Amino acid sequence: MRIIPTLRHGLLAATLFAAAGTALAQDAWPAKPVRVVVSFPPGGAADQIARAVSQPLQEALGQPVVVDNRAGANGNIAGDHVAKSAADGYTLLMSSGGTVSINPHLYSKMTFDPRTDLVPVAAAARVLVFLEVNPQKVPVASVKEFIEYLRKNPGKLSFGSPGNGSSPHLAAEMMKASAGVFATHIPYRGAAPAMQDLLGGQIDFMFDPGIGLQHVKSGKLKLLAVGSPRRVSQFPDVPTLEEAGLKDFDADTWFGFYAPAGTPPAVVTRLNTEINKILRQPAFAERLAVIGAVPAPGSPQDFATRAQIDSVRFGALIKARNIRGD
Repeated sequence: MRIIPTLRHGLLAATLFAAAGTALAQDAWPAKPVRVVVSFPPGGAADQIARAVSQPLQEALGQPVVVDNRAGANGNIAGDHVAKSAADGYTLLMSSGGTVSINPHLYSKMTFDPRTDLVPVAAAARVLVFLEVNPQKVPVASVKEFIEYLRKNPGKLSFGSPGNGSSPHLAAEMMKASAGVFATHIPYRGAAPAMQDLLGGQIDFMFDPGIGLQHVKSGKLKLLAVGSPRRVSQFPDVPTLEEAGLKDFDADTWFGFYAPAGTPPAVVTRLNTEINKILRQPAFAERLAVIGAVPAPGSPQDFATRAQIDSVRFGALIKARNIRGD
């Protein structure tokens, strides 16, 4: 069938018009509020980082940025929701990198594949963990004394975490494996409720993602060590666990933003650019300092590479310790 010139020209014009419309729609982004789904409850590190970014991001985009907490399954509930949302740039995930790098090792079945159903947008912060004890329950003055106390009391102490397979949980498993000690793990739905029980004496110690540092300063908790490769400037006299004899101890994790796979690259680039500007602001660094975290600006590929590295090192630990999320 031969298309007459007038019809052919009309089809061409319609195609060009549709393409132009798509381009204009992308250029107009954002045209409505952006929702940030946080994979942990209010009060935790992910929630605090999301809220520290959301206000300046709202000003940069000219649209409301709304925080929506959807906790559970070590980030899988929020991850599944975002992965199945429209890939239009209006729904983002804020989570620890564990949603992508750790959960596939923990769960035999997942309702989404975080490695293919989500795309990295921007890292936000390197989150440290701090080994803290309730001094009313654990009578030690140093991390070396604490490790010796654990050895003398196998199974008598308990520790909390934001959930099975969370970075604070894995930090404790690293310590247990390296030091040859045993303590009972109590998983919670987020760091905030675990911290409340540490303060209340229901558990004995915790690898804290920074939310308890205010209680360290007030004397309610005792900070024994940091889980990073190097000491932190905020607590220069507090040793690392490697200094306590636990070789190559590194429990740092990267928290950041993801979007549904298929989100327009131009939108991802815009978000990455605006978030990185926020991360470089002194005000953001000051807010992170409250929880001992460090801004981590970089490209989406930088964030993806970090997740791959963490997948290898944490995956090996999960297999060796037989940790399951199911």
